Amino acid sequence: MDSATTLFRCTVPWGRQEIELQELRFDAGGAPLLRLRIREAKRFTIFDIDAATAARWGEAMAEWGRGQLADGHGHAGAPAEAPHPEESGHAGA
Repeated sequence: MDSATTLFRCTVPWGRQEIELQELRFDAGGAPLLRLRIREAKRFTIFDIDAATAARWGEAMAEWGRGQLADGHGHAGAPAEAPHPEESGHAGA
């Protein structure tokens, strides 16, 4: 059976979009993918991306965030929610 493990989940302070990152693994093998799910009310946007794309995209976002925080434009919102094992698709995750 294919599996999805939740790695990260949060709600954006402005707009209230729900963001979830999941690792996808397939029984048939092959490289795992990273699934980005964004929920806005009843609408979902889903991207399944490879490791190289995730690394480049993640670094670009991290670089931008570090720059904003260094300039004093950070947000004092709630931290990202930790994934819950019972929601991750893996027992004991």
